[in-house]
Order: sequence, then structure tokens, then C-alpha cells
Amino acid sequence: MARVTPLHRVVHDVTERIVERSAPQRSAYLAQLAAARAHGRPRSALGCSNLAHAVAACGASERAALSGDEAASIAIVTAYNDMLSAHAPYETYPRDIKAAATDVGAVARVAGGVPAMCDGVTQGRPGMELSLFSRDVIAMATAIALSHDVFDAALMLGVCDKIVPGMVAGALAFGHLPTAFVPAGPMASGLPNAEKAAVRRAAAEGTVGRTELLAAEVASYHSPGTCTFYGTANSNQLLMDVMGLHLPGAAFISPDDPLRAALTSAATQRVAQIAASDAPYGIGEVVDERVVVNGAVALLATGGSTNHTIHLVAMAAAAGIELTWEDLDDLSRVIPLCTRLYPSGTADVNHFHAAGGTPFLVGTLLDAGLLHPDVRTLAGDGLQRYRRTPWLDDAGDLRWDDAPSVSGDLDVLRPASAPFAPDGGLRVLRGSLGHAVVKVSAVAPEHRVVEAPVRVFSDQTAVLEAFSRRELDRDVVVVVREQGPSANGMPELHQLTPSLTVLQRRGFRVALVTDGRMSGASGAVPAAIHVTPESVHGGPIARLRDGDVVRLDCTTGQLDVLVDADELAAREPADATGGSERGTGRELFGVMRGNVGPADRGAHVFGTPPSAVVAPQAVPAFGSAS
Repeated sequence: MARVTPLHRVVHDVTERIVERSAPQRSAYLAQLAAARAHGRPRSALGCSNLAHAVAACGASERAALSGDEAASIAIVTAYNDMLSAHAPYETYPRDIKAAATDVGAVARVAGGVPAMCDGVTQGRPGMELSLFSRDVIAMATAIALSHDVFDAALMLGVCDKIVPGMVAGALAFGHLPTAFVPAGPMASGLPNAEKAAVRRAAAEGTVGRTELLAAEVASYHSPGTCTFYGTANSNQLLMDVMGLHLPGAAFISPDDPLRAALTSAATQRVAQIAASDAPYGIGEVVDERVVVNGAVALLATGGSTNHTIHLVAMAAAAGIELTWEDLDDLSRVIPLCTRLYPSGTADVNHFHAAGGTPFLVGTLLDAGLLHPDVRTLAGDGLQRYRRTPWLDDAGDLRWDDAPSVSGDLDVLRPASAPFAPDGGLRVLRGSLGHAVVKVSAVAPEHRVVEAPVRVFSDQTAVLEAFSRRELDRDVVVVVREQGPSANGMPELHQLTPSLTVLQRRGFRVALVTDGRMSGASGAVPAAIHVTPESVHGGPIARLRDGDVVRLDCTTGQLDVLVDADELAAREPADATGGSERGTGRELFGVMRGNVGPADRGAHVFGTPPSAVVAPQAVPAFGSAS
């Protein structure tokens, strides 16, 4: 039997203040769930014509089952498309889910689909300006799929960056429904990450051309499944495991492993079982303050994607829970770094899984008192279930065994008692430039303090052009503004990573400051990202001028421009250069740019209090003259 360790004081204290801070909105949210459940099985209240429409596409047996009150009706919400590797495996899932549901007397149907765009395809392209907002579109599409009010449970089929957070938010709007997230798994490992990174740096320096770079990229991303580096997609999957929204250990089973199909069938039958029980519980009761903290701890213990400083905040808000960057910062200072995964190391998620994966991670964090054990999960009460590893016996039946107590590869995964670093590698920055976050798990200690003159840009293309002209060959803080949610949808700036890394390797002190995002691509160069207030809201970043000296100190959490405060305040914010707001669908998202909340509140458009948003620059409405 697993030993029980007292909860770490900081984890306890952070949780308690989240509970206190969130009490009014969480109470209102739970009352909403209770009201929804009080109506009983939803299709029983439908009129005959309504129900007839709801079952018209069914076969005779399904129609008969759903016309009564006994069979559980399971909604499948899917992000399937066959363009993107991570979501292509979902093509056959509905067929398998329907069969598994039939075996337990339930009926499963595809209730709706959600969009799934790939940040890897849209990096540096206009479509990237739709990326963050796609999360809220996905939440709304999930709600539409469930809005027919005929379902007793739900399965969410999604993997990547904005898809999982959007589905979580949408599912939480129907939080009385038992809900499982069903992963698809990672592709096989391709070109080793160290080799891929070396080719990218060589391409940035101009020593290899497009042919060599494309060959390296294709060798890295080469088959169905998620990309194997530890970016936002795989951070999502790890969080769904540790937050109890997957079945235990489901995250990183490959798409073609028979175990993957068995786990999908088991998830289907589990939500049907919960729905039919005398005490059903929904995703809104699973995702409580303790589970949100568990997600934060897992993110920090693995050096996960900085996108979750936005996404986890937004997901929590959808459950009536207010998580702040300061909560993450306080947790980060006591959560040990237990993994070394690319871009913080060279290993990928397949190596992590082989070394023990999430079951080992959950076990070591529980043993250290860093996770709440007493939580409700998809598998039942208690997180101890999630330190178990799934496998198939000789008859093909799904089993779980305790995860090994020793990591299979100490270069990839370590126990909390002997970590790679004593802290989680995330810092919240404050100072005269505002509020920001920085991920330092891959930043060497000697590079964590940078004080240098700034060079100011308004897009990453201009940075790359200056780099190619050798204008940045000096100690420099590269500032890229007009990249926040209200400016242009807060695109990721991955393309900067190789060039800035080259500058650092040339011996210069280099840092990045931006109101944009970097995601899982944050690497060896310290990057103060998500700067709030953003530049188009008149934030201090808009008052920077070339040559101003900025100090970024990852150890003290300092982000300051070393200019007299009165002088800085007297400066007029730089006029926004105004990227295009039309083309590639961007005109459809003007209403979102005009109403989105700040990054430190989750950068979402749902229920953002007016006091949280400074009026952005005017954005033309859809259909108006540009």
C-alpha cells in the first residue's frame, strides 16, 4: 500500500488561498451544476417531436434504447481531421467507441466536431493570429455539440495546443456530465532532438539551406500522433493524466498500440458506468481547486509549456476557480524539476514514457507530499490510482499494475527526492515593464540575468532580418511588441529561438521581452513573455526606445527598464504599426481582439470583467470597410 505523506505546506497554503479567493464564483458554478442535474435524465423532458429528431439518424435498436430512460447516451466531441498528425488517429475512434458503448447497454454518437489547427504549420504565418482565439472557438463548438441536451456523459477526442483547453472549458459548461478525455498518443521518435536543433541553428546562420532543413524537419515529424517534443500538446496530455481526466497512464501510449484501443473502450464504459450509478458526478466536480493545483504542480515538475500560464488559468476560470500567476510562482519555488525533455533536454515524451511516465511522476510527487491525493478522478476517488500503469494480459484484457519505484532512465525522469533542479523553473516577473512570466528550466544559471540595451521590433520577421544583417551581434535585449491578445491574437514567436540561441552561443548576453507567446519552444535564452499590460493598451513596453537598458533578472523576478520613472511616464506610447487585420480569416476575429482579457487572466473572452481590460485600439467590425 502506498504511503501517505503530509501535504507540503506551500501546496496547502496556495490551495487554501485559491479556495478563499474563488468561493463566490465556485459556489455559483456548483449551483449551476446542481440545477442541471436536478432535471434528471435530460431526454426524458423532451417533447416527442424533439426526441424524434434526436434519434432519427439511429438504427432501430439505438432508437429503441434512447426512446426509453435506461440507456446512457454518450456524446462524442471530436477534433478529428486527417491533415494534422495528432488528430488523424481519431478517424476510427467513433466506431470503436460505439461498439464499446453497445457492450454495456449504452449508445454513443458523434455529437459534433471542433476545429483543430496546428501551430507548427502556422508558425510565422498570418494564420497563427487565429491560434489563441481558436481555443475559445473550440469551447463554444463543444458547447454547441452538447447543447441538444440529450446526453448523459461525454467523451472528448482532442490532443493539441488549444484543443484540449478549449474542450475542457466547453465541457465544464456542462459540468454535470461525466466526461473523459481520450488521447491519441505520440508518433514514434524521429530525428534525435539534439540533431534537429543543430540543423535549425545552422539554417539560422545560413550554413545549411532549405533542402537540408526540410529533410531534418520531415525526419522529426513523420507519422500519425503528436509531435514528440514536450510542448503544449504533450503538456496537455500530461495534465489530463494528473488531473484525473484520462484513465490512469493513458497519455503517451502510441496510436498503433493495442493498449490504446483498450483504453479508449475502457474510457467509454467508465463514463457510462458513472452516468448509470446512484451517485453520478461530472467533470465540474472533478475539476476543483485541488485538481487545478495538481495540474499546476505537474506542469512545473516537468518544465511544461508556458502556454499553460494562460490555458490553465482559463480552464480553472471555466470551473469558477481563480488561479493566478503568483500561485504558479509560489508553487514553482518548491516543486522540484523531475524531467529533462526537449526543449529543456534532448529526450522526448516516448523516452519519458519508457522511463516510467506519468504513473512514476504521480507516485514520486505523491510520496513527496506535492500532490493532493484526496481528489475525485475519472477512475474514482483518490489520485493513488494514477500511480498505476496500464497493460494488456495474454487474453487482451486491460490491467493496471503499480508503476516501478525506480525510474527507467535517470537522465530523463528522476524522483522528487533527487531532481534535476530544486524548483519548477517558472518565474513571474514584475517591474517597471509590467507583469510577465519566464521559463528557466532550460536556461543556464549564468544566463539568467541579462542587463543590456534594447532593440525594439513590432514583428518577428524584422528581428530575423536584423539578425541576418548581423545588427544584433552584441549584448542585447530583443523587444517584440504588438504581439499581445488584443493586438493580433498573441501568436507564438517560435521562429526567434534558433537565431537568439545563435547569438547566445556567439558569447553575447541575450534576452527576449515580448507581449507575445513562446510556448514549449522557450529554450536556453531567457524570454520574458506574455508581458501585461500589452503594448496596444499603452503598457510600458510601448514606451521603450532603442538603446534603453532593460534588466531581466530571473532569480529575483525583476523586469525593469533602467530609465527614470518620470521620463518613462512622460513618453508617448509608440504608435502601433498595425499589422493586417484582414486576410486568412483575421477579419472574423475582430470581436475577439476587441474583447479579450489580459494574459494574466487567461486571455479569454468569456466573462472577462470590464475592469480587467483596458480599451484596445479600434478594431473594424466584420464586414466593415478596412
